[in-house]
Amino acid sequence: MGTRTNPPGSMVESFHGLVVVDLRTAAPLLATAVALYILIEQLSYHRKKGSMPGPPLVVVPFLGSVTHLFRDPVGFWDLQATRASKSGAGLTADFLFGRLMVFIRDSELSRRVFANVRADAFHLVGHPFGKKLFGDHNLIYMVGKEHKDLRRRIAPNFSPRALSTYAVIQQRVILSHLRRWIDRSVANGGKAEPIRVPCRDMNLETSQTVFVGPYLTVETRERFDRDYNLFNHGFITFPIDLPGSAFRRARLAVPRLKHILEDCARQSKQRMRGGGEPECLVDYLMQETVREIDEAAAAGLPPPPHTSDMETGNLLFDFLFAAQDASTSSLCWAVSALDSHPDVLARVRAEVAALWSPESGEPITAEMMTEMKYTQAVAREVVRYWPPGPVVPHIAGEAFQLTEQYTIPKGTIVFPSVYESSFQGFPDAGTFDPERFFSEARREDVVYKRNFLAFGAGPHQCVGQRYALNHLVIFMALLASLIDFRRERTEGCDVPVYMPTMVPRDGCVVHLKQRCAKLPSF
Repeated sequence: MGTRTNPPGSMVESFHGLVVVDLRTAAPLLATAVALYILIEQLSYHRKKGSMPGPPLVVVPFLGSVTHLFRDPVGFWDLQATRASKSGAGLTADFLFGRLMVFIRDSELSRRVFANVRADAFHLVGHPFGKKLFGDHNLIYMVGKEHKDLRRRIAPNFSPRALSTYAVIQQRVILSHLRRWIDRSVANGGKAEPIRVPCRDMNLETSQTVFVGPYLTVETRERFDRDYNLFNHGFITFPIDLPGSAFRRARLAVPRLKHILEDCARQSKQRMRGGGEPECLVDYLMQETVREIDEAAAAGLPPPPHTSDMETGNLLFDFLFAAQDASTSSLCWAVSALDSHPDVLARVRAEVAALWSPESGEPITAEMMTEMKYTQAVAREVVRYWPPGPVVPHIAGEAFQLTEQYTIPKGTIVFPSVYESSFQGFPDAGTFDPERFFSEARREDVVYKRNFLAFGAGPHQCVGQRYALNHLVIFMALLASLIDFRRERTEGCDVPVYMPTMVPRDGCVVHLKQRCAKLPSF
């Protein structure tokens, strides 16, 4: 028998020195504590929300509307947009992961957030748990002078000369994948297949080859593909960081991916120091980096910031992440748009045919791409109509007065909506119309420039936007010239879903057939 050392009925009793909690006595106290937490949470939510529209109560303590967001993200964001529109203020409130959330529909208010990404205002986060995935010292999270200096070093990677180098690589990879698509279609008897995953695979190989191509072996590429797929899957799952979870596997894959890219940076640095010509993005970056390191050494100074192999590997991973799923989204929507607008497809084909022929045996040149004005307009309209990243999450590092009536409290999750901005200002914005960017008379790319936020704005505006648009133009030019394609349309096939960027619900199912007598070989 145990010896009771506390009086009967007390919450804590001891038997032979072991402390035992009497749940019958503790339960009321626990219930009171939970009720007090819920009450404080509700009062805090209402105080921070102010007069903004939003749910009257935090329905699920701490989580708020997280379940709705993960179960039906499109419906969740549509609900936020409807509330913001009806309010007349252009913004609305909700509650996620123990924090107030502010959704911004108004373009000018979104621009205010983008323009004030700094230590004492808004912090770009990219993902609610992004720092666990990407690490603290990441381009996404940099602000101020450090961020400006790094963007200055990045700039040469997207010069006309560099983009011309990448364009040849992009065409080579895209063509090889189009050839596989056709072969697979023939083998399947012409059966329609979804192209979202093939587009993603094509983009991953394109990014690898453009960014670090000469420095990846076949075996390294295979390891890279496996780990990047783990990362990609974990990025869009519920962020439970437990052993065996998709999020944990993604988090563990990131250092392995960065290590591969770090080794590529080391090899490139050696080759550029030996006088080699740039063949990929990291070469253009290392060409300037080597010069800066050597100048610093000659002056008896340490290497400049952001020039180590490890830092370069981190930067390359940022580039890869930015290029991968965003481009997959744009390519899928481009195929869907060209199929549903045969007049647009015909004009793209005619424009490309006037400048380039598959029989030439040569890739499309940078000069030819410059002349493809209409195809460029189609690319911009695709990105306007279906921006890959519809919302861009930020955290308010300090209280920020967004409007005369409302100050965003410190710690608030802020979501400027790029998607909603795309449908403001532009005449007949709900119509897919490349003429808005092609017509010299309309010039909507200039007139409504402040509503075109697909690549962001302010200090963190996408540095690779010209590369992204070139990629879309090249893909459409080759696809339209070499392949006859037909979308297999079913009810709701073009309803957007998040994977993690916005893509057609059916994965963009298409029939493919070779259009030209012989596919070119560059």
